[in-house]
Amino acid sequence: MWTTRGEDRLLIADEFFLIIHNDSRGKAKLHPTAAGLGLAGGLLGELVLHGHVAVSSGLVTVVDRRPPADALAHTVLDQLVGEAQQHPVRTWLSFLAQTATASVGERLVRAGVLRRQESRRLLRTTVSYLPNDLNAVAWPATRLRALLDRPTPPSVPDGLLLGLVVAAGLSREVLWSAGPRAHHRLGVLIPALPPPLRELVAHTEAAVGAAVLRGAG
Repeated sequence: MWTTRGEDRLLIADEFFLIIHNDSRGKAKLHPTAAGLGLAGGLLGELVLHGHVAVSSGLVTVVDRRPPADALAHTVLDQLVGEAQQHPVRTWLSFLAQTATASVGERLVRAGVLRRQESRRLLRTTVSYLPNDLNAVAWPATRLRALLDRPTPPSVPDGLLLGLVVAAGLSREVLWSAGPRAHHRLGVLIPALPPPLRELVAHTEAAVGAAVLRGAG
């Protein structure tokens, strides 16, 4: 397991959510499909980091069925356990992406970081997740940028988060004011991730790329 974060630190998918919704109106910086895939990668990554699942040869395998402490992680693990056969990483990414934005948004509401706002337009009701504190929402990207400028390597969980940011095409959100050292370190960080996490990042990046191509077609 690679769980070296402090107990007060937000989970991977939570920080990814805040990076892509770093806006006072809760507006995403990504296409909804790409955002969902990145968040799905974060949810799977949380289970890998805590030793519940493994990613290898393109497949997700449950290795520890004991329920995680987090309710959303517990739900995702139950979904994985409920399948009689293994499924490819890309299949799980696509499946989890359908509900990941709402699931992670609600987790952040429960944590007091965001508040839920519903708006009705014509016959549709849309849900937005607005920040309770703009500084708290901006902190994950700021924190990652500072990590990349330090001489010590980021922790494995932070390396995964950075990998998912790159996979989603959001490097600029972390690097916009960073120096040359940060740009270089981000380029070598992902290949140095443990193999299961490196593979998860690669599949997430491929899924986001395919979604972007479909949207452009």
